Amino acid sequence: MSVKRKIPAVMSSQHPDNAGAPYWHSNPYIKTEDELKECFLMYKDLGVEEVMWDWEGKFVDEAVIERLYGSHLAFFRKRPLGKDIFLTFRVPNPRVESGYRLGRAFMVILSAAHFVEGLAFKNRPLFEVILPMTESASEIIKLQKGYERFSKAAAFSFGGKSFSTVPLEVIPLFETVGTIMKSGEILRKYVASHKKQFGSYPVYLRPFCARSDPALNSGIVATTLAIKCALSDYESFAKTSGIKMYPIIAPGALPFRGGFSPETFKEFSEEFSGVRTIMIQSAFRYDYKLSKVKRAIRILHKILPRLRTREVSETMRKKVKKIIPWFETPYTKTVEKLAPIIGKISTHIPKRRERLQHIGLFGYSRGVGKVKLPRAIGFCASCYSLGIPPELFGVGEGLERAIKEGQIKTVETLYKTFRLALKRSGRYLRKESLKELGLGELERGIVMIEKYLGETLGPVTEDELRHAELVGRIIFLLKVGESPTKEIEEAAKLRQSLG
Repeated sequence: MSVKRKIPAVMSSQHPDNAGAPYWHSNPYIKTEDELKECFLMYKDLGVEEVMWDWEGKFVDEAVIERLYGSHLAFFRKRPLGKDIFLTFRVPNPRVESGYRLGRAFMVILSAAHFVEGLAFKNRPLFEVILPMTESASEIIKLQKGYERFSKAAAFSFGGKSFSTVPLEVIPLFETVGTIMKSGEILRKYVASHKKQFGSYPVYLRPFCARSDPALNSGIVATTLAIKCALSDYESFAKTSGIKMYPIIAPGALPFRGGFSPETFKEFSEEFSGVRTIMIQSAFRYDYKLSKVKRAIRILHKILPRLRTREVSETMRKKVKKIIPWFETPYTKTVEKLAPIIGKISTHIPKRRERLQHIGLFGYSRGVGKVKLPRAIGFCASCYSLGIPPELFGVGEGLERAIKEGQIKTVETLYKTFRLALKRSGRYLRKESLKELGLGELERGIVMIEKYLGETLGPVTEDELRHAELVGRIIFLLKVGESPTKEIEEAAKLRQSLG
């Protein structure tokens, strides 16, 4: 089966991880009303082919299509949405975020199609959505059937054409290590259900592996190993089914959230070879020189379609299932101990977007009790601001077990930039924080990491040393009850990402 549409290599998102102000804006804080301008400039200035328009847990401009076409009609005549470039909604998962927001997103999708027909455009501008926190095939089908019913009801109630005969295309977003590991099986069940429900198989799928939220739940090693297994599963399924697979990943700039920046994009692309679309977040776009950002995007367009998936054998997969808990369990124990101080500092992390209150993922399916944490960006920013990079949590204990069991080569074979991630994050470690925060167990784990790497962790450059000084100031201000927000922001600019 041939895929007639363009598959974008680079997707822009609204993830609020930028430390500094966007090149087009005077303030690091981006209001909902500014996101329309941002969206257009991602297409026009950066050459991005897809923008994620986020309905999950945040405010959103529902007149996005009318406003974009109304202000930039000549541009979209040359590059129509739905054909040359794409706008993709991340919609609320009704299992997690109930209410009418999903219905409002459906209505925007339908009304946009009618709107552009009036302007003589042939392509529907919106036809595909991202379903967050996907855990089963039935959730995807339920969303598509819900859209079908909604389309029929809207046509009956308000007149106009019904689009119910064309299934809404869904990008399943897998956000925990557990669901990522079984995502290949979820897709197999979904394809079979799609045939029963709609009379045909999907021509292609775009499975989406989260990078930040599974790290928040399980740490960087468990997350990376799971994604490698999933990418291999997708490739295998594509070969046996004939259904094209175009995986998506959404990394942040700091190693904990992926280590993907205009300076490391080639390295990341090689590490996660087989990914077809990479989401670039705010820090990638706004905390580096614009010339570097544009160059990285140009190269990503060329190299991503050529990089092939590395196969994970069944034997290796069985080893991965055994290894994951060795790193995941000590990670979660460390985070549980740190939860109070992270909660305290997270209230001082500067905001970058207008958000609704969000249901956190931590503990959602990992069995870690009632620990409450900020979202991944706030969590990562909190840890770095305390001088304890979360990349290091639980890794020492995991390394000790992997070496003892003779499986360290398995980790290094699948996670080729593992040592590099530890070294890079370790340069933002402030060892004085370990004693000041009473983190003896983490201190022992870091000794194990240093032994494995054969080098001492800590700041090296002037910026890293300045970062450590700011961390000391942040901890002092927290202890005396004063806000360290200014220092947190200054430190974030030094590491070129908020979190």
